[in-house]
Amino acid sequence: MSKNYIITILCFAGLLCGVSCKKVDEEQFDKQTKTDLLDTRYNRFLQYPLDSLAFPRSASLNSQKIKKVSSSDWTSGFFAGNFWQMYQLTGDENFKNKAKKWTAFIEKEKFNDHTHDMGFKVYCSFGKGLEVEENEDYRHVIVKSAQTLSTRFNKNMEVIRSWDFNKDKWQFPVIIDNMMNLELLFEATKISGDSSFHKLAVKHANTTLKNHFRSDNSTWHVIDYDTINYQPRLKITHQGYNDDSSWARGQAWAIYGFTMAYRYTKDSNYLEQAIATASFYLNHKNLPKDGIPYWDFNDPTIPNAPRDVSAGAIVASAFVELYSYTKNEIYLDYSKKLVSSLTSVDYILKDSIKAPFILDHSTGNWPKKDEVDEPIVYGDYYFLETLIRLKN
Repeated sequence: MSKNYIITILCFAGLLCGVSCKKVDEEQFDKQTKTDLLDTRYNRFLQYPLDSLAFPRSASLNSQKIKKVSSSDWTSGFFAGNFWQMYQLTGDENFKNKAKKWTAFIEKEKFNDHTHDMGFKVYCSFGKGLEVEENEDYRHVIVKSAQTLSTRFNKNMEVIRSWDFNKDKWQFPVIIDNMMNLELLFEATKISGDSSFHKLAVKHANTTLKNHFRSDNSTWHVIDYDTINYQPRLKITHQGYNDDSSWARGQAWAIYGFTMAYRYTKDSNYLEQAIATASFYLNHKNLPKDGIPYWDFNDPTIPNAPRDVSAGAIVASAFVELYSYTKNEIYLDYSKKLVSSLTSVDYILKDSIKAPFILDHSTGNWPKKDEVDEPIVYGDYYFLETLIRLKN
């Protein structure tokens, strides 16, 4: 790949901070070090072999082992999405060609009714493809996936079931992450003209708005609904520090999810909630100066707790869109700061790491000590999306 592509990408951070590209090159960072690192990282993607049964999800830097998952895993769509986004950033046809191949491996998931993660898997791959070019087959996959996701909606609770496991503990669990899957439903209505998908998404968003937020506008991770009276019976966490803590990625899903829901509905309640949770996030005493949050705002080991690059990247991407609706510069400033932080040698993976990832220091599931302080595929995805949104 030409390093001109990488220099352009890096200049997004500098230019958008009000610094000329020349000044960025000379004063703000060691250009050659950064371009060499990112050039290596991008090429790691192109060098990675195709495998329809093994999507890269994360990597252990100690062993340099790549954790691979099947298409049924909630993270499978991000890898294809990263190729689409690298194509959007660079114009390099090699990324586009690989994107098409990895995306095709996910199509069978359109029939998978055992998960709520249809948006993550299908829209982050096929949906990103549609941003690049018109493809009638991709449109059909999205609509069929929306039909499949709709089967998990409970009309009495007016919410989509998230998980099917832990049935001895939960009756009808719904996680804040599920807001992200509504984009698939909204888009399915735009594609097909069938308003049922849109209406279902609105009902889910309204129920989440009613039950998922605390008085300080932070969010619980899991709300478990009673299948008899249809009301919340448990307000808990599954991936946060404890039931009363503020899991960073959960706050990120909430900000992004309700900003996105406002895009499709123009319901001011959604925008107000996104703004309120953004305020909680930005003003929290435990948000580090570089903008990259600890994995949970309430981890008692802060400042020695692991960071979560993925949470910061999700928020940064959401904030570019939130800025477009509010014109509040604080959101744009955060996104710029995060890009500047993540394009430092502290967060870009070193050239000796052969895994197909860009950024280090994301945290997946701390309570299970799983994917803690590692490169994770969705950290890269939302970082790239932030770059594209800033560019546009």
